[in-house]
Amino acid sequence: MYEMIVGLDVTDDEVYSNYRHAMKPILSAYGGSFGYDFQVSEVLLSQVTEPINRVFTIRFPNESRKNEFFTDQDYVKVKEQFFSKSVRYTTIIARFESDAS
Repeated sequence: MYEMIVGLDVTDDEVYSNYRHAMKPILSAYGGSFGYDFQVSEVLLSQVTEPINRVFTIRFPNESRKNEFFTDQDYVKVKEQFFSKSVRYTTIIARFESDAS
């Protein structure tokens, strides 16, 4: 399993919720899913200057499936329609292979 821990600065919760709703079927088609999802009220320590108010894990069967998902044309359209309008910053906190299923 290939996983990523991602931090976001979400500026519009409603539009971001629409993004999540629209992208989940595409994510599922690539064997992807979310493991954890947090709304963050306070960041005590960060290695970046950009704010983070949302942290989640996203996982795929392997890195190749992750790459295919993020370049899928249907996903790119959803990202342009919703994500780009609701998220100011994205921080990839970690990427790793895991035994989780």
